[in-house]
Amino acid sequence: MKLVPLLVLCVAVLGPVSAARSPYQAVLQHSRIRGRQQGANVCAMQKIPGTDKKYFTNCKQWYHRKICGKSTVISYECCPGYEKIPGERGCPAALPLVNMYNTLGAVGATTTQMYSDRADLREEIEGPGSFTFFAPSNEAWEALPAEILDALVSNVNIELMNALHYHMVSRRLTSEELKHGSSFASMYQDFHVHIQHYPNGIVTVNCGRLIKTDQHATNGIVHVVDRVITAISNTVHTLIDVDENLETLRTAIAAAGLTNILESEGQYTVFAPTNEAFEKIPPEMLNRILGDPVALRDLLNYHILKHMQCAESIVSGTPMETLQGTVLEVGCDGDQITLNGKAIITEKDQLGTNGVVHYISELLIPDSAKTLLELAESSSVATATKLFVDAGLSSHLTGSETLTILAPLDDAFKGSLAMNPEMKNLMTNHILKEQFSSKSLYHNQELETLGGLKLRVFVYRNNLCIENACIAAHDRMGRFATMFTVDKVLTPPMGTIMDVLKADDRFSLLVGAIQTAGMTELLNQQGALTFFAPTNAAFNALPRAERTQLLRNGQELSRVLRLHLGEGLLVSGGVGSHTRVKPLQGVKLELGVRNYTVYVNRVPVVEADLMATNGVVHAVNTIVKPLPPKVDREQADGPAAPLRTAAAIRADGKIFRNEDLFQKVIKSRSSRTMTRNQ
Repeated sequence: MKLVPLLVLCVAVLGPVSAARSPYQAVLQHSRIRGRQQGANVCAMQKIPGTDKKYFTNCKQWYHRKICGKSTVISYECCPGYEKIPGERGCPAALPLVNMYNTLGAVGATTTQMYSDRADLREEIEGPGSFTFFAPSNEAWEALPAEILDALVSNVNIELMNALHYHMVSRRLTSEELKHGSSFASMYQDFHVHIQHYPNGIVTVNCGRLIKTDQHATNGIVHVVDRVITAISNTVHTLIDVDENLETLRTAIAAAGLTNILESEGQYTVFAPTNEAFEKIPPEMLNRILGDPVALRDLLNYHILKHMQCAESIVSGTPMETLQGTVLEVGCDGDQITLNGKAIITEKDQLGTNGVVHYISELLIPDSAKTLLELAESSSVATATKLFVDAGLSSHLTGSETLTILAPLDDAFKGSLAMNPEMKNLMTNHILKEQFSSKSLYHNQELETLGGLKLRVFVYRNNLCIENACIAAHDRMGRFATMFTVDKVLTPPMGTIMDVLKADDRFSLLVGAIQTAGMTELLNQQGALTFFAPTNAAFNALPRAERTQLLRNGQELSRVLRLHLGEGLLVSGGVGSHTRVKPLQGVKLELGVRNYTVYVNRVPVVEADLMATNGVVHAVNTIVKPLPPKVDREQADGPAAPLRTAAAIRADGKIFRNEDLFQKVIKSRSSRTMTRNQ
């Protein structure tokens, strides 16, 4: 099936779903629509093979056929409140309304029904009243440790009665009334049961998932739940306070002043690192964080979500906001919860009155608690990190200076990386004296490096660049400093455009041509120019007579070279698929990108971003000519290519042949000049 019909079908299905009154009802309605081809009141369910877990399905799960990364199979069952009739299609019959005791048997909660008999609860749930019973499934009872189950059923029915009463509320509560974050007094000493109703349609009570919901009885409602729930009376902080495995965490919480938060009312999720998790951190790093109240608070807040997230509610990866202000990617892989892609949760769903605790085997360290060196070591900039260290700059990367480092990606480095005075100076100039955020940078802003150089900021539609290096990833904001990942090794400007050309033997003919054309002062003065500079190869590609004639004609040289000079400073990272630059001579220069190469009026740039104090030089091996008036855009820019960072732009060194039209123009002008001379 093609994508468009799929989307149309999904929208068609979601239309009535959006009108449903709750997330659970929305998912139930979607499952009913998916199952309607099997008959009336049939719901489609997704089951994880090898487990007893089944889910009503939403649109995303239906097409992906996966839950927690595991492939699912589709089964069809009667929707809640309906049953089959032998010989008839679908589930046409509504379940007869009977008392709650008999309803337990009708919905398959026979073990709960049996224990209700044993605890002398049958008379109560058969009689008058209005109850909600969160009835554990048969599998939930089987999952209880034998010693706990024995203790429940052997104490002259008192413990069993108390346990069952904790699963009951003395009022009728439909799924609509089970609001997210709500709690209700149970029939066991008014201890509350805690409800979570998640956007994906999953409803939990004390972190147990409701697997059969809204089973109506004459005297109440039965919701079948996948676990036996127990009464809770302690806060999240108390749970942490009494566990020896969380001793280091407890000490850290006290030092950071977070005790009050974890004792207060709320709905928190704490990913609690065990003592062993803290021991895995290098001692010097751990001691630094423990001794820094700001870093420690950020570290701990990064382990706390602003809402309560039970394990059963997670069926796919989702970014979730922490108290620290950034997000954790909370997902699942089979029956394991993952954090930022790692299955490090060792114990789930330790419930408190104000949240839930999940134990984890590794410490989660946010960027805001890291030094610059630690940020670099956890990024894809291993080469730059080593060079910073080899250059003797570690003290700047591990201290409390407010700095910003420009860390090139590994593939930005080419050639020899031996540490010498030039390399040390280069790496020093990749460190800025202040801490910046990329969002605060602006066009033509000047940034000073530790080496004393001034670097310019260029803001383009598709990129943000510092000199020739463009930012290739989100900022990494450390404890005192920031890391910008950039796509190129920085080449600071070391002179004017004329200085750059004179220092490069490839431009010896161009330097002479500039002097002949009287443009030396233009290329030495302050400003911002982009020069698509013809190399010696570009001039030598012309027929000898024409080249000789051109290089002697100052006026013609000025006209040709001004077509190669664009107003404003444009580095390769600022070139998009259809970029326009106004030249000093002519109407426009059209730039584009094809096969990782920048083109200007069809001419490839063989080396980009030779930075000058008053502009930038891009080397071309062909003289640039004006485009014909009705040039086809694809021919000008090449076939459409994905927008990419400047790191991908590499000179390919090929020389485009001179166009016939340009040759004719040169020959015609040469002929007229010779005629006048005669």
